[in-house]
Amino acid sequence: MNAQLLEEAAKVIPEPQVLINVVSRRVRLLTSGSRPMVETEFRTGLADIALLEVAKGKLAVAPKPSE
Repeated sequence: MNAQLLEEAAKVIPEPQVLINVVSRRVRLLTSGSRPMVETEFRTGLADIALLEVAKGKLAVAPKPSE
């Protein structure tokens, strides 16, 4: 996992547990055949692709509905 990508993604989703959940879910989707939403270099890891998608604003978290 690329530390620079992690830092950039953390600026978009600052809550560590939420970021972990978003990246984890996206890695599962990529593993099952989803195409990356960003241009990637050859042999880029799936976690790095997911982090790059977050950093570029391709993945977002919906706000929790207020009660």
